[in-house]
Amino acid sequence: MKAALCKTLTGPDDLVIEDIAEPSAGPGEAVVRVKAAALNFFDTLAVRGKYQVKAPLPFSPAGEFAGVIESVGAGVTSVKVGDRVFGTAGHGAAREKMAVKVEGLNATPAGVSDDIAACITVTYGTALHGLKDRGEVKPSENVVVLGASGGAGLAAVELAKLMGARVIACASTDEKLAICKERGADALINYSSGDLKDDIRKHTGGNGADVVYDCVGDKFAEPAIRAMNWGGRYLVIGFAAGQIPKIPLNLLLLKSSSLVGVFWGAHVARDPAANRANLQQLAGWVAEGKLKPHIHKIFPLAQTADAIRELDRRASTGKVLIRP
Repeated sequence: MKAALCKTLTGPDDLVIEDIAEPSAGPGEAVVRVKAAALNFFDTLAVRGKYQVKAPLPFSPAGEFAGVIESVGAGVTSVKVGDRVFGTAGHGAAREKMAVKVEGLNATPAGVSDDIAACITVTYGTALHGLKDRGEVKPSENVVVLGASGGAGLAAVELAKLMGARVIACASTDEKLAICKERGADALINYSSGDLKDDIRKHTGGNGADVVYDCVGDKFAEPAIRAMNWGGRYLVIGFAAGQIPKIPLNLLLLKSSSLVGVFWGAHVARDPAANRANLQQLAGWVAEGKLKPHIHKIFPLAQTADAIRELDRRASTGKVLIRP
């Protein structure tokens, strides 16, 4: 079978496509024929050895997937051959088949395509954990999403809107913001052509943001924190803009606000039952048409490097998929 392999931590240019041995299912595992694999920003870091979780070489990128069960290992009763599933394994989905622990698998709802199912786990799982569990978003609150047009940001836009919040989407171009508007954003901020702090205050009637969902970090973090409402929650998701910001802590004191880390991967390991409940809720919303993951582009397995470069350029809106 074919797999995209990262053999050196030198970026996407050195990814190779090779034939490797087919996997077999060990105890508690299933072999999934991958129908679609989704990339995330962390894949651009992983192939350079810069992500906090380092996979042993060689590895395949892509942490989330959808497909069909081909075989199961000893003791597995929760899934069977022929079941359609989606899930995450941290890495390894950019290949035709993969062996995974069944705890990481969820049933793909009838009527939901493999492409759409592959988009659910990481970005929507992170967004629901961040907004509901960590941010405790309430109806009618103002939720500001930084980096709103990417896969993680669009998921937060959709979910915050579904939770009854008023959503203010921030992105770097009007074209990206148009996608956010389609996904339910109530107000739009182009932070490449204005003052982010002033614009947030303007769009919140001078009150400031109740919750900020920050996917980008860098120079955008401090002005957004300065535009927080009293008792606001600032959710730290990632640093797609490059630099990890250094925040003057007096800004939190002055607004009695909170700086809240959202590490979804660790949450999955520490509270798998809560994560499974979140994913089941998300899958139900997708099946009901309440959530509609936006797919930017689908690449064949042979073009996995090009797919990662698309994320590198910050050219994508929504999800980038690989189809083995």
